[in-house]
Amino acid sequence: GDVNSNVLIAPSTGDAQLDKAVWQWLSWDKNQKTKEQIESLLQNGKHKELRDRLCCRLTFGTAGLRSAMGAGFCYINDLTVIQSTQGIYKYLERCFSDFKQRGFVVGYDTRGQVTSNCSSKKLAKLTAAVLLAKEVPVYFFSTYVPTPFVPYAVQQLNAVAGVMITASHNRKEDNGYKVYWENGAQITSPHDKEIIKCVEECVEPWNGSWNENLVDTSPLRQDPLKKICDCYMEDLRKICYYRELNVQTTLKFVHTSFHGVGHDYVQLAFKAFGFQPPIPVPEQKDPDPDFSTVKCPNPEEGESVLELSLRLAEKESAKVVVATDPDADRLAVAEQQENGCWKVFTGNELAALFGWWMFSCWKENCSEDADVKNVYMLATTVSSKILRAIALKEGFHFEETLPGFKWIGSRVKNLLDNGKEVLFAFEESIGFMCGTSVLDKDGVSAAVVIAEMATYLDGKNLSLAQKLTEIYETYGYHISKTSYFLCYDPPTIKRIFERLRNFDAPQSYPKLCGIYNILHVRDVTTGYDSSQPNKRSVLPVSKSSQMITFTFQNGCVATLRTSGTEPKIKYYAEMCALPEQSDRNVLEEELQKLIEALIENFLEPHKNGLIWRSA
Repeated sequence: GDVNSNVLIAPSTGDAQLDKAVWQWLSWDKNQKTKEQIESLLQNGKHKELRDRLCCRLTFGTAGLRSAMGAGFCYINDLTVIQSTQGIYKYLERCFSDFKQRGFVVGYDTRGQVTSNCSSKKLAKLTAAVLLAKEVPVYFFSTYVPTPFVPYAVQQLNAVAGVMITASHNRKEDNGYKVYWENGAQITSPHDKEIIKCVEECVEPWNGSWNENLVDTSPLRQDPLKKICDCYMEDLRKICYYRELNVQTTLKFVHTSFHGVGHDYVQLAFKAFGFQPPIPVPEQKDPDPDFSTVKCPNPEEGESVLELSLRLAEKESAKVVVATDPDADRLAVAEQQENGCWKVFTGNELAALFGWWMFSCWKENCSEDADVKNVYMLATTVSSKILRAIALKEGFHFEETLPGFKWIGSRVKNLLDNGKEVLFAFEESIGFMCGTSVLDKDGVSAAVVIAEMATYLDGKNLSLAQKLTEIYETYGYHISKTSYFLCYDPPTIKRIFERLRNFDAPQSYPKLCGIYNILHVRDVTTGYDSSQPNKRSVLPVSKSSQMITFTFQNGCVATLRTSGTEPKIKYYAEMCALPEQSDRNVLEEELQKLIEALIENFLEPHKNGLIWRSA
């Protein structure tokens, strides 16, 4: 009999696998709050919930690990962050012989949950502790930073990798762990699979892993904040083309940082471009892990969550509002129209403006011998094809990637290494990359580029909305709609997609959707594409998520997919017209009817108990 054995004799649940998981949790977790959550479930005989919390592991989705904060092996908490970092240590040690010379970057946002004694900063300290205890130099930011600062720092400091603790714009209960590789892009397969394997090889916390004070005492810890912030602002000037206009403009801007990290950094970015600082929304300027003034901290939700900033803008007669999401990697924009109403731009509309702007600025400023064929723009496959239309007419290249900025980052790095010039990349969920200082989406740089664009257009007596119409008239209308259904039952989601793969007969996709003829089907989950001569999808197969794209005879393209970060089925549909088809209303009507048919015939929300997004 071991003297300490009485400490951990947990009551049996009658399930050996669960007993083992409970025993591991109670012997490894040193966070009192999360440990008590598991103890209390055990005492109350809540075996199903214990199984849900303890008998599965976190996996890498489109944005790294993301889950609710709380106790359990598939939640974000002290223990799972330590386990993930141990796995990363093991994998990096295998990949880089100079790991201990080059070091690792750790950043964090301002999220937290009192009931689990869990905050982004504390999780970041534990991440750093695991590595410092193994004698890896760690660049640990002394305060919260925008997510793009981590990939930027990885490249600037020549580190082997970096982690950002954030759940971006998710609900307040969530947190996450985003991993960047030495190239400054988020990790893609096979790294994610390999890291998970390494995590499973060393699930028990090592000796120094819980020592969160190491960031304050270890000589191997450096604070990169000042250097990275200064370099970032300096690099930002590379995409500033009209500084003298910015200095003189009378336009006013309102900025909201959505209770997150953005305020200080957006102020500095405006200063770098020669602007007066934007007017901050006081109630949303400072970090607040409860996001108390918005129903959800996602600026994509539009006018309902922008209420405070629009009212302030009216009071201050500011024509343009820029909103960064809580970790400042995405940007929403609203502009007051002639009639006093506000137009909140979609991600696809903003991309049309950015694409036009970044190409015009390149053309104005490129050298005599610059070749437009060397220029690239990128978008994810569920995003608008407007850049394709601009590229065709102007002569540069356009490429698409799988959904998720990790695919864009890796591809951009590859193009740059081959001597190509990349001006802009985006995803429709308001993620923009202007220039290539950061190989990820960046709301700080996008905010100040929009401000410069608005200033330039103002000098020509044009608004952003008027310019957008001009762009559509030049390159063809691209009208798109994106929305989602909530579904908390994974088997239902699977059933919906399997039905589409075996629609009229086994292994056959639908040929019609209501009255609309389907021309082509691409299924990235299985790697099938009816439009290719060999029927194989050009985009890499991604088995872990569901995604099917339909091309209709009337020129509409629609995609159904599962979200990589939330319990959603998303749909994306776009009508792409040629410049001579300029009747916007006809196109909008057609798109609306097609979407209704898509929902009714393919998603069957009533039958499947899907919850409509509350508009």
